[in-house]
Amino acid sequence: MNLLTIAWKSLLQRRLASSLTALSIALGVMLMVLVLVVFGAVDSAFTQRSIGYDLIVGPKGSDLQLVLSAVYRMQPPIENLPYMYLEQLKKDRRIVSAVPLAFGDVTKEGSFPIVGTTTEYFENEYMPGQNFRIRGKRINGLFDTIIGAEVARQNGWDVGSQFNIVHGGAESDHVHDEKFTVVAVLARTGTANDRTVFLNLEGFYAIAGHEKPVAEIEKRLKDFYAADPERLAVAMKQLEEVKAHEAESGGHDHHDHSHSTPDAMKEVSAILVKTRKEIPSDSLLLTSDIQKGFQAMAVNPVRPIHKLVNGLLGNIQTAMIVLIAIIILVSGVGIFVSIYNSMSDRRKEIGIMRALGAGRMHVFGIILGESTLLCLGGGLLGWFVGHGLAIAAAPWVIQQIGLLIDPWTLNKWESILFPVLIGLATLVGFLPAMTAYRTNVADALQS
Repeated sequence: MNLLTIAWKSLLQRRLASSLTALSIALGVMLMVLVLVVFGAVDSAFTQRSIGYDLIVGPKGSDLQLVLSAVYRMQPPIENLPYMYLEQLKKDRRIVSAVPLAFGDVTKEGSFPIVGTTTEYFENEYMPGQNFRIRGKRINGLFDTIIGAEVARQNGWDVGSQFNIVHGGAESDHVHDEKFTVVAVLARTGTANDRTVFLNLEGFYAIAGHEKPVAEIEKRLKDFYAADPERLAVAMKQLEEVKAHEAESGGHDHHDHSHSTPDAMKEVSAILVKTRKEIPSDSLLLTSDIQKGFQAMAVNPVRPIHKLVNGLLGNIQTAMIVLIAIIILVSGVGIFVSIYNSMSDRRKEIGIMRALGAGRMHVFGIILGESTLLCLGGGLLGWFVGHGLAIAAAPWVIQQIGLLIDPWTLNKWESILFPVLIGLATLVGFLPAMTAYRTNVADALQS
């Protein structure tokens, strides 16, 4: 009979105390696993793994606000860029794809953000290696929309549903007259796309109230293209045509559904850019070129989010892991107290084992085996229960906050968990084992 078998039988004789001490370890490990799974999902959502673009181009301002607005739809846009600047970027040989985004409205039901874009958005990967799966047809009409999975679930919408949107955000009470029709529903992605309604970009411009006064557009273009008189001249020519059209219509709203919006009158909130993969330096060079002027800025979406996650969430994760580690350590102290207190009741048992030929090291090994079985057994139980709870909670988390959770993703902390538990078992079992090692056979048999 080996030492672990003897240690196991010894634990069974004290099954209540043994179970309670192992349970305390299991609870600590379970909490640690749940924390690691949740923070792993958050980290995955806020890293390069959840962003399928190399750069985000937007107006000068906060790089973090630009990323939170364009990628996560958690902030309002900084300002707008001229649509003509998008056309300018598309001609750059370093750019493979430049997808416009236009923000400003929300749905009447649920206050989900409205994003005007092009079909190219859905043709690109929404994260590296992941393509959109769409049930329905592509956007064709001005007021066709594609909705995210969470929008469909919460509002009960499906292909064919119609709805109105609110101008300017959830606090506004101005509801647009236009009726929008759902033509497709996105499969769940675990990203902000799940909580977004996508409009045809041309339809976004065609909505009454989205146009700005010609004088305001003229001033913005003059400021933007102050150092580029050639493009400014093209824009001014288009604006003169708009003024002439307004004069012909007697000053009435020139912005009707039958009259296409000239490029000079259009604006975009951000531009999602993909550069050539075969030339990694393209992204850096393009960023540098865009940053030189006062027109716009280009942001690598990973960097500001990395700072946010590491600076805020990283500290919270570390604090929680330290707290749980203290809980596990206290549980280890409980194992030490349990085994050590049992030594006085087991002196005769130890004496009999010694009299039957067991050496001091055998007795020492049995006690260490007990502490190891309690720590590892409790740790394994907690590990399985933690991941089991994550599996059970994953559908609820996905529905409530749209965060995709992989319950069986192993964190780097988990790789050192069981070696640490073995070390803890050795630490808490050493003193009781030494007590058994030093037990005098004659005294023990007489007790």
